[in-house]
Amino acid sequence: MRHLESRNIVSPAYLYGVFTTRPELVGTFGMVASTHWLASASAMAVLEDGGNAFDAAVTAGFVLQVVEPHLNGPGGEVPILFSAAGAAPRVLCGQGVAPAGASIEHYTGLGLSLVPGSGLLAATVPGAWDGWLTLLRDHGTKTLREVLDRAIGYARDGFPLVERAVHTIGLVSGLFTEHWPTSAAQWMPGGVLPAPGGRFRNPALADTWEWLLAAAEAAGADREAQIEAARRAWSQGFVAAQVDEFCRSSFRDDSGRDHAGVLTGADMASWEASYEDALIVDFDEWSLVKAGAWTQGPALAQQLRLLEGYDLSYVDGKPTAETVHLAVEAAKLAFADREAWYGDVPDVPLETLVSRAYATERRALISDTASLELRPGSPDGREPLLPQHIMSGPSSTVSDPTGAIGEPTVARSGVTRGDTVHVDVVDRWGNMVSATPSGGWLQSSPTIPSLGFCLGSRAQMFWLDEGLPNSLAPGKRPRITLSPSMALRDGRPALAFGTPGGDQQDQWQLGFWLAHRAGLNLQEAIDSPMWHSNAFPSSFYPRAWTPGELVIESRAGVDVLAALRERGHQVVDAGEWTLGRMSAVSRDASDGLLRAGANPRGAQGYAAGR
Repeated sequence: MRHLESRNIVSPAYLYGVFTTRPELVGTFGMVASTHWLASASAMAVLEDGGNAFDAAVTAGFVLQVVEPHLNGPGGEVPILFSAAGAAPRVLCGQGVAPAGASIEHYTGLGLSLVPGSGLLAATVPGAWDGWLTLLRDHGTKTLREVLDRAIGYARDGFPLVERAVHTIGLVSGLFTEHWPTSAAQWMPGGVLPAPGGRFRNPALADTWEWLLAAAEAAGADREAQIEAARRAWSQGFVAAQVDEFCRSSFRDDSGRDHAGVLTGADMASWEASYEDALIVDFDEWSLVKAGAWTQGPALAQQLRLLEGYDLSYVDGKPTAETVHLAVEAAKLAFADREAWYGDVPDVPLETLVSRAYATERRALISDTASLELRPGSPDGREPLLPQHIMSGPSSTVSDPTGAIGEPTVARSGVTRGDTVHVDVVDRWGNMVSATPSGGWLQSSPTIPSLGFCLGSRAQMFWLDEGLPNSLAPGKRPRITLSPSMALRDGRPALAFGTPGGDQQDQWQLGFWLAHRAGLNLQEAIDSPMWHSNAFPSSFYPRAWTPGELVIESRAGVDVLAALRERGHQVVDAGEWTLGRMSAVSRDASDGLLRAGANPRGAQGYAAGR
């Protein structure tokens, strides 16, 4: 080791020594990249109609709720990084909080040691609606009807349901039939699985949106007044009333028992999306922009800080064994700190965690062999405190490389788990958005039939131990895995990127960053072989982890996988094209050129632009 001083078929083309699946898009007007082609096309249509990046991102966000229902929904959440032209980047928090009734005592009193990964007990306040509408009100130019129109059309008239959504429905069909009849009615009409690629409709959701639009337009012709009326109609009107009523019923969850929820209409009425400063960490001429420690976002900054000074080589677009080894060992240290220190609390030692001095101290733990320990640090001399579930030792999970196009939506054990979507937009004026919507997956909790969507399950990320940064408490945000990214170059917004994938998000983003900094363009960096470690606790129920496990795409090369095994990594060959759903857009301040790339894995992600 040298430290320097200072499941889909893809047919790639071989260009200039680097394999790439499609060209990097380059233009001057606008660029969109997302996890589904219909969202990208819809957002691009808004740009073509004179809208800005914010209008386009909101449009894509609502379309994604329809066309990737196994990955996000209206009952979910969205953290957003954005930069208005000429302004510093900001964070818009569309992550709802734990309900007033969500106390540790309530959950432990039910005999639970973990918050279930599905069902009504896992619901936080839905945040996506207010998050998107706040962005539209403050930075967009279009009316609510203009950004919702395409999503309503797909919900009302139908859209092609992707194969993985059908696969997910099939895996939880027994749960739907036996315990969640409203979900069975919605996703298995007539008791039959929908056909992959067939036309699917969600008229109840279209009706909900039309009701909200009617409430908005009753407020008059003013755009902002309409948006404000729609926000109130959601949190204080029909939607909140239906959520409140539905949560009083009991449904089966991952604990194997039936539980009612604790979310109320009052919880929804008392919460709204909010703005906050972004975390900006400098790396030479580049600066990484992330949300704070209520997300896992700072872990990417910690990994990059730990890797400063190393020779992180790529050969013909592929990482060397040394590069992967160093990245994985850095990830283990950063994510151990995530477990000990991150949460929605005011005393996270974030400045120290991303500092060069702390990284120098932690870097000494990286050796030539794979670590099998969970080793959080002691920033500012503070002793780390971990949950009892972690202190009891690792509980292994079964790796499922064939389902790894992000966080597997349903584990082999049958435990319901969700995933995420992502969208990046840059426009000709220099506005830039990176958003990672998630939650409210069709498999997260029973469908509310009057609304056409279900609630999220983000509360499963809280711990039920007292006194931890991420302990459950009413009014608190869970420490989420959702982690959009931006980067500045010479102080100017230059890059927006991200991926679905739960705990893997900031590991796959690391691979993208390293590949791009090694000279690969956006598309080549996205296509480059990906990897991640499972050597720290999952954020998802049942919070399993496998020390030493390294999952990597086989395209990295037989010799690379062998070398990693020699270093002590428990290597899992994920297949050729299975890990990550990265997308990215960029803007070169020197010439105004815009670029975009999107993920070929899963055969859903596309970029659009001109």
